[in-house]
Amino acid sequence: MLAVPAKKEEKKEIPHHIGIIMDGNRRWAKERNLPAYEGHSRGFLKLKQVPDWFFRQGVKLLSFYCFSTENWQREAQEVNYLMKIMADALNSHLSDFQARGYRLFISGRVEELPGDLPELCAEAARATKDGRSGTINLCLNYGGRAEIVDALKKILKNDIQPDQIHEGLIKKYLYHGDLPDPDLIIRTSGEQRLSGFLLWQSVYSELFFLKKYWPDFEESDVELALAEYSRRQRRFGGNGQ
Repeated sequence: MLAVPAKKEEKKEIPHHIGIIMDGNRRWAKERNLPAYEGHSRGFLKLKQVPDWFFRQGVKLLSFYCFSTENWQREAQEVNYLMKIMADALNSHLSDFQARGYRLFISGRVEELPGDLPELCAEAARATKDGRSGTINLCLNYGGRAEIVDALKKILKNDIQPDQIHEGLIKKYLYHGDLPDPDLIIRTSGEQRLSGFLLWQSVYSELFFLKKYWPDFEESDVELALAEYSRRQRRFGGNGQ
């Protein structure tokens, strides 16, 4: 009887950079008759868990949409609570980030944040600059259009001439232009739009929309998203079959 050769396992394609739109905290709370801040609190706890799940799979960089430039339109009490959560994350939990070997970047109009948040952001970046276990980019007071506007302002300020402007130069002037573009963007809650997240960088990103709310995100969802990404054929505008 002839031996049947074992089926060769297909190599799984792992994205280098994943962007995550953490949506649904308020709806999660509302469906449980809880105040909105409880949803944000659960969402923050999830943010602390998730990086390890992705980094163990070989992902190198995670960008989280934490607070958009449009979120200032929310009620002052909710905004203040969100700012408190971020301050706590960058202050009380900084040693935890360091212990795990995470490197932190903060993207957005950081200088416009209230209180000592700008200084906390700068300190977090300095204190974790040697992290090698994985990179986390926290998008805080961030908007994709705002990022492009800010890049153009810097270009004009540097007296760069029109014939010197090209895509590579514009990317250089983004908040962290040296970071690679996201290969995959995940959005929770069932909404299917980017809402201004990494507009310049996401031109060829694969998109994955998950119906569950962010506080319900599980490690099995990491496997699901990575499996879906691995099945897709990225063509980058080419004529691949």
